[in-house]
Amino acid sequence: MSRAAIRQRSEELLAFARLEEKADSAVESLSGGMRRRLTIARSLINTPEMVLLDEPTTGLDPQARHVLWDRLYRLKQDGVTLLLTTHYMEEAEQLCDRLLVVDHGRIVAEGSPQDLIGRHVTREVLELRFPLDLAEASAAKLRGSALAGDGSENGPRVEPLPDRVLVYAEEGEAALAAVHGLGLVPLTALVRRATLEDVFLKLTGRSLIE
Repeated sequence: MSRAAIRQRSEELLAFARLEEKADSAVESLSGGMRRRLTIARSLINTPEMVLLDEPTTGLDPQARHVLWDRLYRLKQDGVTLLLTTHYMEEAEQLCDRLLVVDHGRIVAEGSPQDLIGRHVTREVLELRFPLDLAEASAAKLRGSALAGDGSENGPRVEPLPDRVLVYAEEGEAALAAVHGLGLVPLTALVRRATLEDVFLKLTGRSLIE
């Protein structure tokens, strides 16, 4: 590339990375989020068709992460192919059209975010928290009830965790009504949509991986 082309492209990429005001700053003086954006900008200097990203937002605060997601999404819209690894399921859901879930070096699932959610978990998840002295008995009562379903791949499922109980159901509010019908009174109850994180934990387990 000619010096003139490099100069023009550098100015464009500083603007893309929202670093115009830092054009004359030393790299060492930049924050972690700024350095990450600069690294990606440098990788785009020769207008590549594909960019490989290894956990691009690890260690960034939420604000910096969202700025970087916006920049990467813009690259996608410009036709650049992104191939990335990530442990942030929200990041995968935001940026990826096709996913591979890898566990101990083995592909255990693949598809679009919505396809994986629809195939492996229910539409909603009910999160219940019980008093500590009642948590184990409450979870056992839930697992032994009709609410636990028939154990089918996509049917209702009750999963006790150390700090709460998850109920996977198509209709979270109906599941909560069934919980109350069993005479159980949770301290808190939250109905949320199922996410890729639910898929990932179901497929790979909840044990810590060193």
